[in-house]
Amino acid sequence: MSQIFIIKVTTNKEDRALELISDKVKKHQLQVYALARPHGLRGYVFLEAEDRESSEEAVYNLPYVKGIIGKTVTYDEIKNMIEPVLEEINIEKGDIVEIIGEPFKKEKAKVIRIDKGKGEAVVTLLAAVVQIPVTVKLDNVKVVRREKEETGENQETEENKKDESANQSEELKINKDYNEPSGGLIPDDY
Repeated sequence: MSQIFIIKVTTNKEDRALELISDKVKKHQLQVYALARPHGLRGYVFLEAEDRESSEEAVYNLPYVKGIIGKTVTYDEIKNMIEPVLEEINIEKGDIVEIIGEPFKKEKAKVIRIDKGKGEAVVTLLAAVVQIPVTVKLDNVKVVRREKEETGENQETEENKKDESANQSEELKINKDYNEPSGGLIPDDY
């Protein structure tokens, strides 16, 4: 059964250390099954090998490698660092999105269709004169405005307009009352 070892390497040289270890494993045909450099983990790489001797031989006397941590780890302990986390895709048909990846970076577009299986969305660019469907990856777009929110905003603005017109008619009545002669005790020619 294989074991996973933690290899201490020079910070910011993890990729180079991984290459050197990989070359040595291939050259000497060592019993090393996997090498991993998790994103965000600085100064360490993971090495899966048959036994401790194979892992020590793989990293012995290599530049950037400082040594092997004494304790082995299980896959469950490092699973969250190695496996990508699938985020819930929250883009719907009709949404207005901003494209954050090239070649249409910073362009606004409307979503026509979504294929969550492929991780793609078909959009039309709002600034384009001719509406041509463009397929983009879902991680290259961010939602700017929802269609549902837009319809909700329209209802709210209509209600606000009704309230404003009611307030204006009340103001007119008040102003009208002040402008009419009051017929009070003070004569008009005073």
